[in-house]
Amino acid sequence: MIKKETATVVPGKAQPRGTFPHLKRAGDFLFVSGTSSRRPDNSLAGAEVDEMGTVNLDIRVQTRAVIEYIRDILAEAGADLDDIVEISSFLVNMNDFGGYNQVYSEYFDYDGPSRTTVAVHQLPHPHLLVEIKAVAYKPS
Repeated sequence: MIKKETATVVPGKAQPRGTFPHLKRAGDFLFVSGTSSRRPDNSLAGAEVDEMGTVNLDIRVQTRAVIEYIRDILAEAGADLDDIVEISSFLVNMNDFGGYNQVYSEYFDYDGPSRTTVAVHQLPHPHLLVEIKAVAYKPS
């Protein structure tokens, strides 16, 4: 009997900050857990702190990193961004919507996934500006 559900923590990616997988397959659907710009060494793409402690956060760099990480996670199941049918995005500040949307549009067009974008009070690190989760359809 073929197992209909599998959970995967993808090697070489930032380890989840809890007991959940990067990717869960349920039948023909792939569910990508909320993904940020956190790297395997726990640094953050799009977040720099200079020697004086000045923080520079870049929504465009973070959004691009998140989408690329989601692409890598989907590849573990033989899927790609084209297989995504639904995206939920969480922004700490809606003033970042323009930059986030600009980068998002580099990857997806009107025929892409349905999308919801909401503002949240905070994410698991104070330098994170965006987190995205996705659902893809990829028959096994």
